[in-house]
Amino acid sequence: MQLHTEKVFELVKEVYSPSLFNELNWSGSYSDYIAMVEKNPKLCRTAFQRIYDIIMHYGSYEYVEHKKKLVHYKFFDDPLNNGKDAVFGLDVHISKLVNFFKAASLRYGPEKRVLLLHGPVGSAKSTIARLLKKGVEWYSHQTEGALYTFEWINLHDKLKMEDTMPCPIHEEPLQMIPEEARGKVLSLLNKGKHFQDRIHIEGGLCPACRYVYNELMRQYNGDWEKLTRNHINVKRLLLSEKDRIGIGTFQPKDEKNQDSTELTGDLNYRKIAEYGSDSDPRAFNFDGEFNIANRGIVEFVEMLKLDVAFLYDLLGASQEHKIKPKKFAQTDIDEVIIGHTNEPEYRKLQNNEFMEALRDRTVKIDVPYITKLKEEVKIYRKDFNPETVPHIHIAPHTIETAAMWGILTRLEEPKKANLTVMQKMKLYDGKTLSGYTEDNIKELRKDALREGLDGISPRYIQDKLSNSLVEDRGNGCINPFIVLNELEGGLKNHSLIRDEETKKRYRELLAVVKQEYEDIVKNEVQRAISADEEAIAKLCGNYIDNVKAYTQKERVRNKYTGMSEEPDERLMRSIEEKIDIPESRKDDFRREIMNYIGALALEGKIFDYKTNERLHKALELKLFEDQKDTIKLTSLVSNVVDKETQAKIDVVKNRLIKNYGYCDICSTDALHFVASIFARGDVKRNLN
Repeated sequence: MQLHTEKVFELVKEVYSPSLFNELNWSGSYSDYIAMVEKNPKLCRTAFQRIYDIIMHYGSYEYVEHKKKLVHYKFFDDPLNNGKDAVFGLDVHISKLVNFFKAASLRYGPEKRVLLLHGPVGSAKSTIARLLKKGVEWYSHQTEGALYTFEWINLHDKLKMEDTMPCPIHEEPLQMIPEEARGKVLSLLNKGKHFQDRIHIEGGLCPACRYVYNELMRQYNGDWEKLTRNHINVKRLLLSEKDRIGIGTFQPKDEKNQDSTELTGDLNYRKIAEYGSDSDPRAFNFDGEFNIANRGIVEFVEMLKLDVAFLYDLLGASQEHKIKPKKFAQTDIDEVIIGHTNEPEYRKLQNNEFMEALRDRTVKIDVPYITKLKEEVKIYRKDFNPETVPHIHIAPHTIETAAMWGILTRLEEPKKANLTVMQKMKLYDGKTLSGYTEDNIKELRKDALREGLDGISPRYIQDKLSNSLVEDRGNGCINPFIVLNELEGGLKNHSLIRDEETKKRYRELLAVVKQEYEDIVKNEVQRAISADEEAIAKLCGNYIDNVKAYTQKERVRNKYTGMSEEPDERLMRSIEEKIDIPESRKDDFRREIMNYIGALALEGKIFDYKTNERLHKALELKLFEDQKDTIKLTSLVSNVVDKETQAKIDVVKNRLIKNYGYCDICSTDALHFVASIFARGDVKRNLN
C-alpha cells in the first residue's frame, strides 16, 4: 500500500500556508491602522453592515412567480458547506430578512431592533441563524471581510499589571479616539469620500480598557499620541464561535442555575484579591454572551422561553447598543441580536402587557413551512440520495409522495367549491389548471392567512424516511407505499398532534396522496408502453392544427392528399374524451387551448404540450389506448405469461428502468400494481 504522508503535508500547505497564517495574524501600530482605514473604510464597518455584505458577497438573481418579482440570495444555498444547511422555498421571507439587514446597514433604524425569526418547529429558523453565524466567521477570514481590534502592551512598568491585556470585548480601534476630537478627525478622514464610504466612530471603550486608558493618560500628562504609540498594538480579529470571539449563542436552561451574568459577565473572585476591589474592571470577566459577541452576532435560542430578567437586558442592548455589567457603567456593544421562537411563546409575548417595550423593539420575520412541492422535495433529496444511501434503491416518487403529504397538511382547504387541496398544491407548484390564472393563485395565497404556519414538520418526514430505509426488508428497495404506511403509523404517537380530528384529517390526506401516486405510476406505465415522444408530439401537432382550424372556422390541408378538409372531429373528440371533456364543453376547451397558445406567443414563448398537464395526459392516454392491445398487462396478475408477452413486458420494464429511474424490483412492483388495477376492471374509471 502506498503511503501518502508527504502529500498530506503538501495539501495542508496549499490550503493553509505560512503566508496566509501571517496575513490572518497581522499586527501593527495604531498609525498603521488609521492609514489602512483611510484607504479602506470598510475595515470599520458595523456588525449589521458586515452581515449584509456577506449575503451580497455571493450575489442574487431575480425571477418571476405568479406575476410577482422575487429575489433569490445565493448565500442561503449554503455555499460555505456544499449546501448542507441550504434553505429552500423561502425566498419571500428571506428577502424580508435581507431588507432588514440592508436598512440596518444604512442606519435607517432596524439596527436598533432585535431580529426575531418566528415560525413552527422545524421551519429553518435555527438553520438561518446558523448560516449567518457561519458566514460571519468565514467572512472575517477573507481579505474583503477583514476587521481589527487592539491590545494594550508594555503595561507592567507603568501600571504594575500583566504586560499585555487584550481588549476583553474586541473593540474597534477607532473607539480609542477621544470623543471631543472625533468630529474633526472624521471631517479629515472623510474628506472627498462618497456617503457610502464614510468612516463612522460609534461607542466608547469598555470598562477594562477605559481604566487602562485613564491611568496611562495620567502618566503621560494627557499625551494621547505617546499613549497610542507606546501601548496600543492593533491586530487582525478572526471571529470564531468555538473560541467565543464575536459569535455567541444563548439558550434557556433551568432558571435556578442561570442568571443574567451569563449575558453581561461576572466578577473574577480570584482577581479581587489581587486588585483589592470588586469594582476594579480588571477583576471582572467580560465573558457573557453579549460581551464575547461584540463585533459579530449573538443568537438567542427559543428566545421567548427565557426568564423575563434576561429579556430586560435585550432592551438596552438593542435600542441603545449598551449593556450593563454588574457594578460598572453601561458598556457599548456592536452586534446583531437574532432570536427565534415558536408561535405559542410569541403569543405569550403578545399577551404580556409588561413586555410592551420588548415588542416595540422587535422586528418579527415569519419563517413558515414550505408550501411548494418542488422546494420541499429538495430538503429530503439533500439527505436521501444515491450518494448518501448507496446500499438501498429509493423507488421513483417515494420522496415526492412523502413531501406531497407534508405540503397538503400545511395548506388550508380551498374556499372555492370546485377546487381540491391537491389541485391547490399543484397550482402553487407551477402546474396549470383550467379556469385558473396567475391572478387566481395570488388570491388563493392571500385568502390563506395561516398557510405554512401549521402542519407536519419536515423533521417528522425525515425521521420516517430514515425508519423506512433502516428497516430490513431484504429486497434492497423502498417504494412510496412503504414510506406512506410509515408516515401513517407514526401519527398514532406523534408528540405534537394531540387532537384526533387533526390525525383523522392527516390520514385522509395520506389516502389522497396514495390515489395521486396510483395516477402517477399508471401514467408512467402507460408512457412506458407507448414510450414514443415523437408519436405524442405528432399527435399533438395534428390535434392543434385541427383545433385551430375549428376555432377559426377554416379547413385543414391533408398533408398526404394535399386536399383541404373539414377539421377531424373524430380525432379531436377521441383525445378530449380521455379527460372527460363533454360534448357541451368542447368549444370552451378548444378556445382555452388556443388562448393559452396565444398568451405564450405574446410572451415570446413556444407552446409545449408538456406544460399543459390536462392536454399532455389526454394525448398520452390516446396513444396508450391505440397501443395497449399489443401487451396483455392483465396476464401478469394470473402469472400465466407466454414468451411473446413476457418479451414485451421486459421491454416495458427496461423503459421504466432507463427512462424513469426504476430498478428491477420496483419496476416489477409497478407493473404488478398497475396490472392489478386492470384486473379489477377499473381501467376506464381509473385512467380518466
